[in-house]
Amino acid sequence: MTVTTPESIVDAARDSRASWIAARRARVTGPQGDLALIETRWLNPGETVTDAAALAGQPETVSLTRLARLDLDSGEPQEGIRLWDANSPAIQHFDEVAVFPFTPDWVIEAEFTHVGADRTVAFEHLRDNGSTRELAVPGDIRFSRDGIDYTLSAFDDGGVLLLVFADPTNQLPFAEGGTYPSGRFLFVERPEGSAFDSEGRVILDFNKAFVPPCGFSDQYNCPLPPKQNRFTVPIEAGERDIVFADGFHKHADSGTH
Repeated sequence: MTVTTPESIVDAARDSRASWIAARRARVTGPQGDLALIETRWLNPGETVTDAAALAGQPETVSLTRLARLDLDSGEPQEGIRLWDANSPAIQHFDEVAVFPFTPDWVIEAEFTHVGADRTVAFEHLRDNGSTRELAVPGDIRFSRDGIDYTLSAFDDGGVLLLVFADPTNQLPFAEGGTYPSGRFLFVERPEGSAFDSEGRVILDFNKAFVPPCGFSDQYNCPLPPKQNRFTVPIEAGERDIVFADGFHKHADSGTH
């Protein structure tokens, strides 16, 4: 099914672009934004760490949050901590997130078909050494473009559908129009008031495609695009990659994420 996106939807996407870019900058540079994450530490079974112990020796700009997951090997609940530095080296050297010019052709009206809350899809994660995690994908997103039919999988990210996708720009050098190598993220937009898993039209505004958190800090572990979300045509819309000043590079550490 080929869907022609109404001009009103394209105009709304264009009008919201400046505020979206400003919100993204505020998001990634905040005290607990993507650039501020300096440590993710998963605790061993039975291990406890107090806030005071975790923050010992840290500057006043560092804060702590806690998180939980199922252990990748045992499937048992596992707790962890994250340290955030509002004055991290990455924030100090951050210049911008480079973006493509607004591209109306990449505002896509698609169809979401619900398949049930219990359907999962295996997603490989950047730091899981090739193993996969089953993420809830409650439906299929379909559209046609230039004679190609697409069926995409977006997973449930806390009640919002998140599309993890790749395209040929991921393989290009930044100077040649390249984007973040591991792929990009996009939130699926719904008509106001509709539930995230209700059937009907959805908007994929690739001008709001964004660099995943792992592009800003090596302390994140991001899902990678599954096969069905890998485009064969370049998507020259949305964020491209992070630009740091003074030759700064973020460095991976040896921790478990």
